[in-house]
Amino acid sequence: MDIAPSVAIHDSIPHHPLSVDTALSFPVMSHRVIDVCKKLFRKWEKLDDSRFSVETVSGGITNLLLKVSVKEGNGDNVAVTVRLYGPNTEYVIDRKRELQAIKYLSAAGFGAKLLGVFGNGMVQSFINARTLNPADMKKPKLAAEIAKQLRRFHHVEIPGSKEPQLWVDIFKFFEKASSLRFEAPDMQRRYETISFKEVHEEVTQLKELTDRLNAPVVFSHNDLLSGNLMLDDEHDNLYFIDFEYGSYSYRGYDIGNHFNEYAGYECDYSLYPSKDEQFHFFRHYLKPEKPYEVPEKDLKALYIETNTFMLASHLYWALWALIQAKMSAIDFDYLGYFFLRYNQYKKEEQMCLHNLTYQSKKA
Repeated sequence: MDIAPSVAIHDSIPHHPLSVDTALSFPVMSHRVIDVCKKLFRKWEKLDDSRFSVETVSGGITNLLLKVSVKEGNGDNVAVTVRLYGPNTEYVIDRKRELQAIKYLSAAGFGAKLLGVFGNGMVQSFINARTLNPADMKKPKLAAEIAKQLRRFHHVEIPGSKEPQLWVDIFKFFEKASSLRFEAPDMQRRYETISFKEVHEEVTQLKELTDRLNAPVVFSHNDLLSGNLMLDDEHDNLYFIDFEYGSYSYRGYDIGNHFNEYAGYECDYSLYPSKDEQFHFFRHYLKPEKPYEVPEKDLKALYIETNTFMLASHLYWALWALIQAKMSAIDFDYLGYFFLRYNQYKKEEQMCLHNLTYQSKKA
């Protein structure tokens, strides 16, 4: 049975400056990961390497997740998750903010417990569950549970400034994304087809539009894709994981971003939830105990809020992708991802403007 190691992690989480190069071959990288674990957890430092095994849990487009299993001296089999940050992810992720949030989110019952931190990653308790796929999120029972948990997540208080970071981050991304140069001529040519004057105008216009909504500010996950949702089928437990993009932001943004993730990395937006599917989610988010007592006007208001901020999600990840295209060593077409997200933004923009204008006339 896999159990978490008995490591003191209350106020003093172990730290070590050692880093692990994600470009190494898997056998060499595994040896480095074992070395990191031994340095972080003293009870393991004298164990032979043969007592450790390392396997890949998942490799996203920013992180590599590994499961490290250990046969301890007393015969117990324990397991932890090692998360290796992708190269240069500090350009788009505030690690200090992430580490602060994890402590409070973990105390509230979200995600894995933080056990240790090293140069380019962290060690967390192992969650014995499967990662969802985009199709899972559409299932009514799971959608309702995600909505309930997201409501609870949004009520966690994280110390510090509660100023929403969405537009701060988007404008920061814009500054970086609009001044890149690529060594590969074909990438540079594709990059030069982007009108950053137009992008800036769209960002500014959308910010003004969302400001009119007066949406509630909550601590948001901001990256609630299927890969950051895990389900223990045996006990029917759902887990939110990976809070690296977490910040105070707008309620409608977190929900709209989640709905965009129904499309998966392939960006098949025909999978975006229908109005009925969204209302099902909203009912369980707004009133988990009595979902069918939510007034129609509240459902419609959250529908407008969510589908306006959904546009901001496209702009955020489009600009993020340009920075990753330059900085990341991961084999993924980030430049192509920019165009997928930005083109979808342009496609959805007019419909959203129509909905908001209609709501304003009725108010």
